[in-house]
Amino acid sequence: MLGTDNRSEAALIRQAIKGSRAAFGALVEPHSARLISLAGRMLGGPHQAEDAVQDALASVWIARHRLDPQRPVGPFLTTVVLNKCRDRLRKRKVARLIGLDTSNEMLTVADDGPDPEEIATQRDALRRLTTEIERLPIRLREALVLVSMDDRSQGEAAALLGVSEKTIETRIYRARKRLRERLKEF
Repeated sequence: MLGTDNRSEAALIRQAIKGSRAAFGALVEPHSARLISLAGRMLGGPHQAEDAVQDALASVWIARHRLDPQRPVGPFLTTVVLNKCRDRLRKRKVARLIGLDTSNEMLTVADDGPDPEEIATQRDALRRLTTEIERLPIRLREALVLVSMDDRSQGEAAALLGVSEKTIETRIYRARKRLRERLKEF
């Protein structure tokens, strides 16, 4: 039996398919913060994340006829955002290959204390960790980000990526192992 939220989401999907921008906005708004956070972790910067999510939502709007009122919209939006992130990562890789500047925005750690040296150390550690996460192969990064940072279960991640739970488990293990090897001082 469908719950009230599922029925209202299905109604919003039907309205969005018919061309209602207000319904589409109401449909994606509850997911936007999570999608931007996911894209930020995949791409390493908030501005690129916002651009990727905006591109993803524009693509969903254009292809809104593919939305299914019988299925939750969250996993569909997550898949589209992941695909946009993959596209951006491929472009970044090609740009590096041909020598174009691809400077990334750096994440900063909030000022928790008055000790500037500690803040600098934390920022450096976060910068190194972010850089190493960005160097992971896309498949390993996706699994790690979805499960470890986006708080999804391995089953959800497997369904989103179209692989088995065991594959997700293996990818997370390999990603963490590579990070441990590269960041031994942690």
